[in-house]
Amino acid sequence: MKISAIIPTFNRAHLVCNAIESVLKQSYKVDEVIVVDNNSTDNTIKVIKEKYPEVIILEEKIQGVSNARNKGILNARNKWIAFLDSDDEWMPQKIELQVNNVKKSKNKVFFIHTNEIWMMNDKFLNQKKKHKKLEGYIFEKSLNMCTISPSSVLINDELFKKYGVFNDRLKVCEDYELWLRITSKVPVSLIKKPCVIKYGGHFDQLSKKYWGIDRFRVKALEKLLLYYKLKIEQKKSMLSVLLNKIDIIICGAKKRGNIKVVRIYNFKKKYWSNKLRLLNE
Repeated sequence: MKISAIIPTFNRAHLVCNAIESVLKQSYKVDEVIVVDNNSTDNTIKVIKEKYPEVIILEEKIQGVSNARNKGILNARNKWIAFLDSDDEWMPQKIELQVNNVKKSKNKVFFIHTNEIWMMNDKFLNQKKKHKKLEGYIFEKSLNMCTISPSSVLINDELFKKYGVFNDRLKVCEDYELWLRITSKVPVSLIKKPCVIKYGGHFDQLSKKYWGIDRFRVKALEKLLLYYKLKIEQKKSMLSVLLNKIDIIICGAKKRGNIKVVRIYNFKKKYWSNKLRLLNE
């Protein structure tokens, strides 16, 4: 089983080397390491070229982590792809444990993720119950929030061919939207041992850049309901979650006196409530 690791990065010369080192130190050798630079203006590319001549560097001019990851997927030479954000690190046995899981399943597993350790400003961060990692058919349990970290994923590229790649029109929640597409069709496997260290608190993290993350989840859910083939019960579950998120946004907008947002999301609420009513008839 040959693995291609894809690391998207933007202005992280000070962090990306730690990510690359964690890939190169895997107990199961990663066949191909691809770093996709997304218009860095620091010395990211120079640092990688000097320290890691074996690493393939691609440049993606269209800004956005989805574009960067998708370029890596398109250019990867192997069927099995693992993602790693440039501010995260893999534990040494991460890929070995995932490969063993795939082989044990007699190649019936196509999507496998792992547990993870969270660090915030160099301190261990406890995860809440809602962040518990899941396995099997997890679609319904993944509707409220993203339950799979891209840095933990090992995935067969057949799933991209069947269900598509990352949605480059979503500034954030692009992983949430793709995982919903995939988990609506196939089960996922889980390595319960933490195999990824996720570092938070960086000034340039996307979750800090945009307010109201539920706005992007709403956008993702709407796109799936409009353009993606789902079972009736899946649509009902998705609509219930969507309407709840819309209510949360409306409530917050009212508190802030943002009449424009209230008006927009009241329209959405009316539209999607009618869709749910029709499905229940």
